Amino acid sequence: MRVALAGGGTGGHIVPGLHLLATPAARERVEDVLWFQTGRAVEARVLAGAEESLHPARLERVTLSLEPDGGGAPSLARLALYTLPAVLRARRALREHGSQVLVGLGGFTSLPAVVAARSLGLPTALLEINAHAGRATRWLSRHSTRVLHAWNATLPERGSERDVVIGPPLAPEFTRGEPSAEAAARARIELGFEPHRPLLAVLGGSQGAGGINRFVAQHAEYWALNGLSVLHQTGPGRRAEGIDDGPAYRAVEYVRDVPQALRAASLVLCRGGASTLAEVGAMRRPAWVVPYPHHGDGHQERNARELKGGVCIVQEKELSTELARELMVLCGPKGAVQRRAMADALAGLVPIDGAARMFEEVARLAASSTSHFQSQAARH
Repeated sequence: MRVALAGGGTGGHIVPGLHLLATPAARERVEDVLWFQTGRAVEARVLAGAEESLHPARLERVTLSLEPDGGGAPSLARLALYTLPAVLRARRALREHGSQVLVGLGGFTSLPAVVAARSLGLPTALLEINAHAGRATRWLSRHSTRVLHAWNATLPERGSERDVVIGPPLAPEFTRGEPSAEAAARARIELGFEPHRPLLAVLGGSQGAGGINRFVAQHAEYWALNGLSVLHQTGPGRRAEGIDDGPAYRAVEYVRDVPQALRAASLVLCRGGASTLAEVGAMRRPAWVVPYPHHGDGHQERNARELKGGVCIVQEKELSTELARELMVLCGPKGAVQRRAMADALAGLVPIDGAARMFEEVARLAASSTSHFQSQAARH
């Protein structure tokens, strides 16, 4: 199979594609990967080492400059100026790679890539990873062969064969269920923490989260003095937003081994990115979710609501010393019953075969593409 992916700008538009390519079936069958990205720094971090990990499959990354330099949705004027050149570049790359199918992972990079693929007669699949459909998905869904939904919440009222619920794509490391107490203790040791102290894992997303960083920095010493260890992902270039490392506190700009961090965690404090919450839910780790407050559609809060009683939703403006004390109690012995109830509430909410089901749909489309071009060749 020769597969093209379009997604970048945030970790949430990249990680699902990596999970797709990590499935055993993809490792066996995919020989060529073309990845359309935005060119932002986050892509270099999240995709670091992808060429080696996918070997012997070939991977080429192609930048389609559509989003503004600071990220976010492009204006209508920018779309008018940059879409056509991006479509032409995408067409050339798709032809050079002989791609059989295009998978849109979210974000506006998908726009020129989908247009290019459809102009070449290639089938396309869009992944909607959030519990509220984004603008790019809404715009492109009618022009796509399949729309793959991580959650039932984004299914249109009048569904069609084009719309398929697959669950969130997960890497194999997240599909093994809730870690045992022994596995959690080992993970804490591997991370450099005391095995029997509860651990708070702070995951502010691939870009970091200023509001969460301030809350953690203000209260980390208090938590450490009261028996809690803290692993604090500050975000790239934001290490200064943490405090000095100590035996019970460590700040890192980016957590590369998220499965290990979640195995070690007693509680997770995080943003509401769909991939992060899918991983939290699959590993049944209770969480406090602080949704990003500036998204107009509130999709991070909607994502968190899919995990029901397994998470507590806390607005960023509500973060306070009182909440820091509540978090301390929840992580400690007095919170064990509540943590157990939250973990139990997560059972079965996140299907563990989302990546495999996604690959099945993509492979089916690739086969139809191959058959289409073979029949064209036979007629000529």
